[in-house]
Amino acid sequence: MPELPLTLYRAAWVLPACGDPIRDGAVLVGTDGLIAAVGPATAIEPPPGAVVDDLGMAALMPGLVNVHAHPELAMFRGALEDLNFRDWILRLVGAKRAALTEADFHAAARWTMVEALRSGITTLAATESSGASAAALCETGLRGVVFQEVFGPDPAQVEESMAGLREAVDCLRGWECDRVRIGVSPHAPYTVSDELFRAAGEYAVAEGLPMAVHASESRIEQLLVRDGEGDFAPGLRARGIATPPRGRSTIEMLDRLGVLRARPLLIHCVLLDDDDIRRVADSGSAVAHCPVANARLGHGVAPYVEMRAAQVRVGLGTDSVGSNNRLDLMEEARIASIVHRARLARSDLMPPADLLRLCTIDGAEALGMGGLIGTLEPGKAADLCAVSLAAPHARPVHDPLATVFHSARGCDVILTAVQGQVLYRDGKLATIDPEPLDAAMTDAAARLREAMT
Repeated sequence: MPELPLTLYRAAWVLPACGDPIRDGAVLVGTDGLIAAVGPATAIEPPPGAVVDDLGMAALMPGLVNVHAHPELAMFRGALEDLNFRDWILRLVGAKRAALTEADFHAAARWTMVEALRSGITTLAATESSGASAAALCETGLRGVVFQEVFGPDPAQVEESMAGLREAVDCLRGWECDRVRIGVSPHAPYTVSDELFRAAGEYAVAEGLPMAVHASESRIEQLLVRDGEGDFAPGLRARGIATPPRGRSTIEMLDRLGVLRARPLLIHCVLLDDDDIRRVADSGSAVAHCPVANARLGHGVAPYVEMRAAQVRVGLGTDSVGSNNRLDLMEEARIASIVHRARLARSDLMPPADLLRLCTIDGAEALGMGGLIGTLEPGKAADLCAVSLAAPHARPVHDPLATVFHSARGCDVILTAVQGQVLYRDGKLATIDPEPLDAAMTDAAARLREAMT
């Protein structure tokens, strides 16, 4: 990282996420990339030699934390529309195997980092089989966790699957640094046997690795776990894999297998009952809430309000652009508030201050980074996002929090910084050139279309 100048940022509004909005606020960032002071601009004099950066009619807030995405799948945007979940999975996996190369995954991961930076995302949790995001995060300056996926629905595959997982993690650890961590992800109940879940959980605990699991996402997953039936069962049985009932629910099954001992990030959690929520809370596990992808695939709405009432740590994720189409966490937060108000017929749920926390400190805590990022306060890393409030669709500004989450959009972001380093400013990217990636993404998309016809 280049040497950082001592910088005083000023903005019409500073939104700390740990206190009230500050009109005409300022944030002082030290040469170490840490926040030195936050407050009204009149109370923070520029120190000698400081650069003063006036952001104007903008809201300066903590960088956004996307707790679940699949960067390697960026070329699937718009390619898997209006499919039921089983067909969506099968078409994705089939096309991925038939048409895409490792170079494609690396291009897609970098393309995702471009989109993330342009929309104010400073921390991204990537769940993927290629591990391409490890290099992409390091090279672009973003912060994140890369959860290496492992698959194996046949109990006889456990040793082979675990050997492959250990090898992949060992390779990816070469990319670890103060901004990037490597974890593991036994994918989902329809692709992972009980034996592999148990082995992966033990490995994560023994090695101190963060873990993520797709869990309680869909009705057909629920039917497979509870009854050994549903749309996934015939395909498994055709491969000679038995499908007996495995538990009362996915969460109960993961608890019994010891997976919750690893305090995993449980992705989706749409179909939870009170007992499931209690198990998640008691284990200290976290949840990645992905409302847009869950709605688009017809899975339903996760019980976010009930999970938070039980003190479950919940962060916000976009999921892949193959299921969401966008990597816009501000939009994700807005839609989350709308669907939960509709679900519970209440107009007071998830006010804008809660949406700011959901996108920042709540996501940081779900990823175990709450002590480092997520709020604007002295001593924390200067992971910053500035949103312009100058466009007609954002004016007038009665409440800056409501304006950011219900009027502004990801494309209104004018500054993204990680650890004090400015990575995106006014349409320009500092650490990556998207132009060479454009041709690679276009070529990969063409091969995908051919494979899926």
